[in-house]
Amino acid sequence: MSNIHPSAVIEPGAQIDPSATVGPFCCVGPQVTLAAGVELKSHVVVTGQTEIGEDTVIFSFSVIGEIPQDLKFKGEATRLVIGVRNRIREHVTMNCGTEGGGGVTRIGDDNLLMAGCHIAHDAIVGNNCVIVNSVAIAGHCIIEDDVIVGGLSGVHQFVRIGRGAIIGAVTMVTNDVIPYGLVQAPRGELDGLNLVGLKRRGVARSDITALRAAFQMLAQGEGTFHDRARRLADETTSDYVREIVTFILADSDRHFLTPG
Repeated sequence: MSNIHPSAVIEPGAQIDPSATVGPFCCVGPQVTLAAGVELKSHVVVTGQTEIGEDTVIFSFSVIGEIPQDLKFKGEATRLVIGVRNRIREHVTMNCGTEGGGGVTRIGDDNLLMAGCHIAHDAIVGNNCVIVNSVAIAGHCIIEDDVIVGGLSGVHQFVRIGRGAIIGAVTMVTNDVIPYGLVQAPRGELDGLNLVGLKRRGVARSDITALRAAFQMLAQGEGTFHDRARRLADETTSDYVREIVTFILADSDRHFLTPG
């Protein structure tokens, strides 16, 4: 194939679309699938049972699809599935899943993963997320759509981060984050709503007002955090507030970051 540099190592069995590009000194394993328009810059390693969707670009020195960093992993067949139009910058690492975690690590579409990020086994990253430099997403995490995680931050295993949330730089997130939440401080604290993100997406002023009122009720209302969420479910007419309530009341392995 003319789009594969002569110095690249392509193992027998790899499925590479004729329109994909594999640059100098890349290594592509025998169970890898590269869809149309995928581009591997130089010195990229793609291994394991890994599928990379159309028009995704992976920059130099990334290692994609290696075995999990999990001592329980015993070589079982697991996968990494990456969607379309992702930009995966230098030195990013992504691991395949584990049998105990469902067997699949999954990355959605149109994400930007900046240099040095790590996406661990069985994590799920949605669409249109920005994972900034040197962020570590631990195993079994769920990062919903439109999330921004600031540089040098860490997300603890099994944590869920709801749609549209923003995590400030140098933050350790140990508990679930509500949709549209704003989290910052070294030990992550829920400090408000991602109002800038909501306005950029054109969310109606009435919904933003409803979200602000809901946040105040969650922060200062009577009863437990879940009691307040249940009351919100009965009272709200905003789909955005309902999304937060549904997220809070869903099953989770972690507690929530609650408003201070």
